[in-house]
Amino acid sequence: MKITDLNPKGIFHYFNEICKVPRPSKKEEKILAYLKQFAEEHQLEYQQDKIGNLLIKKEATAGKEKLKTIILQSHVDMVCEKNREVEHDFDKDAIIPVVDGEWLKAKGTTLGADNGIGVATQLAILAADDIKHGPIECLFTVDEETALTGAFHLEKNFLSGDILLNLDSEDEGEIFIGCAGGIDSVANYSYKEIDIPTNFFFFKVEVKGLTGGHSGGDIHLGRGNANKILNRFLSQSLERHDLYVCEIEGGNLRNAIPREAHAICAIPNDENKHNIRAELNIYMAEIEEELGIIEPNFTMTLESVSAQPKAIDRETIANLVKSLYAVHHGVYSMSQDIPGLVETSSNLASIKMMEGNKIKVETSQRSSITSSRDDMAKTVRSALELGGAEVTHRSAYPGWKPNTHSPILEVAEASYERLFGKKAAVKAIHAGLECGLFLDKYPQLDMISFGPTMRGVHSPDERLHIPSVDTFWKHLLDILEHIPEEK
Repeated sequence: MKITDLNPKGIFHYFNEICKVPRPSKKEEKILAYLKQFAEEHQLEYQQDKIGNLLIKKEATAGKEKLKTIILQSHVDMVCEKNREVEHDFDKDAIIPVVDGEWLKAKGTTLGADNGIGVATQLAILAADDIKHGPIECLFTVDEETALTGAFHLEKNFLSGDILLNLDSEDEGEIFIGCAGGIDSVANYSYKEIDIPTNFFFFKVEVKGLTGGHSGGDIHLGRGNANKILNRFLSQSLERHDLYVCEIEGGNLRNAIPREAHAICAIPNDENKHNIRAELNIYMAEIEEELGIIEPNFTMTLESVSAQPKAIDRETIANLVKSLYAVHHGVYSMSQDIPGLVETSSNLASIKMMEGNKIKVETSQRSSITSSRDDMAKTVRSALELGGAEVTHRSAYPGWKPNTHSPILEVAEASYERLFGKKAAVKAIHAGLECGLFLDKYPQLDMISFGPTMRGVHSPDERLHIPSVDTFWKHLLDILEHIPEEK
């Protein structure tokens, strides 16, 4: 079966079209041009603010003119992750969606259903002439995945509606009314290059096969962190060998749990190089015992490489390894108000070698309580600074406090029960949504977030549950038809 054979046809038609348009974060020019062309072809009014957010408006259908204006919102950018062996240029190449039973996925890359399926849903509504609805504003925001840039810089008076439906959630049958806030803590280590003595064995040790996932929505699942696993092995090896580290890299995006990491190292040839391989095998067995059920595809490899001319100075690498060992990763505390909700967490996201003899470590902290978010950031900062790093904070954004008495929530709950004969689950989410930032500019907004079921977002395992899209679509259309009238 092809994607164009799937229902609802409108949504999957436009999602297929969106997959052809490159849309990495901070490089949304092509998708925005596509959306403008769409608006012009359908004779719809549109406007764009200074940061790039796009708003497309559609008048009410006959008999629905008195309904309140409703805002449908999605972000246009996507997380660009691929498996190491896959050749794909996210700046140029199309995503190739593949139907696999009840799931839609891509070959070795992220699918971009986060949040492309929301964008496609908006376009399907804007293009349709057989859907009953009041006045609609479709808001398409930019750079949500890396810095929430579009939401941060959304202009006042850009929107006129008082009800907002965020289409960026990942579990059909669940309606979200709150989310965590977040902040990034970024460390820079300065190092000197040193010579490596002669007669050394050079090798590359690599962590592969981890599941990864969203650093908010999946953090409670206890998945392995490639940076942590690699660093633990380096710490062990530094204690046992005259080890030099020439290179260390791991992870990619701040909001993705790192799946892969590697280091290039050297030990004296007179130390039996088979020892390091044996130690790796023992270490792998330990990690498999700890994570075997959660991470069945985890593996580590050690292979010889050509001699490297320089290494990171011994003091810096010792401090880096110790501070990364101390940095918290994972759930820190659970909510006292909402059972099962992570309250505070931290993600050790990436380690990158930079120009100018710098090693950059990126982490992100999340919490539904601002003071706890900031306390977690200070905890991480302290560990990194004790290792000699210069640490800065960036991209702080507020959470979205749940409103259990929301009028649009009441509409959505009644709609779901009427359509499907069961109650929707009302929840808050540990992932960050743009809704908290919207409230800063538009405090009158009444908001909910919902969407079809997705799994493995922010990783090449990302997949969209096809039947849930139809359920989500029916729910959304019924909500649009039952929006209250203006008083």
